[in-house]
Amino acid sequence: MRVISGSAKKTILKAPGTNLVRPTSDRVKEGLFNILGSVADVEVLDLFAGSGAVGIEALSRGGKSCDFVEKSPKVAKVIKSNLDKTRLSNNAAVIIGDVKKKLYSFFKKDRSFDLIFMDPPYVQDTYDILKLIAEKNLLKTTGVVVVESQKNKLMYNNVSILHGYRTAVYGNTMLTFYSLENEEGEIT
Repeated sequence: MRVISGSAKKTILKAPGTNLVRPTSDRVKEGLFNILGSVADVEVLDLFAGSGAVGIEALSRGGKSCDFVEKSPKVAKVIKSNLDKTRLSNNAAVIIGDVKKKLYSFFKKDRSFDLIFMDPPYVQDTYDILKLIAEKNLLKTTGVVVVESQKNKLMYNNVSILHGYRTAVYGNTMLTFYSLENEEGEIT
């Protein structure tokens, strides 16, 4: 697992030594960032961050900031180590705790993000988290939410004001992209 592009290009990242974390593969990351295009100056939220590979890739490519949310303190140490190794820790915050609770704290601080990436455990349902992101206005108007899941998992087309507009499949992994709907009912 490595950083694909940007200031930390080719840096090898550590993976947490646990079977509870499934790092996003380089192939999936490359596909994700090819679809997203430029992430220069975007504010990123990496939920269920694991190794932090996706958020670190965004920072390496010019992202303004990234908040990493990870429940496990042991795994969060790996993210911090990877941030130090890539010299990207100045624009990052590693937050340890439950994703839903942390989303409420972002809402209370009036925070919103350009890109929200989440790679929850495959057994976890994403509906409640997507609904919380939508209802607490955590996504900026032109922002994108990307959910990584198993290829054959049924994902939601619409969750509150979030609308699925694209999927991409890489082997056994699927990425589902969501954006906000504008007043005319069109995807922005």
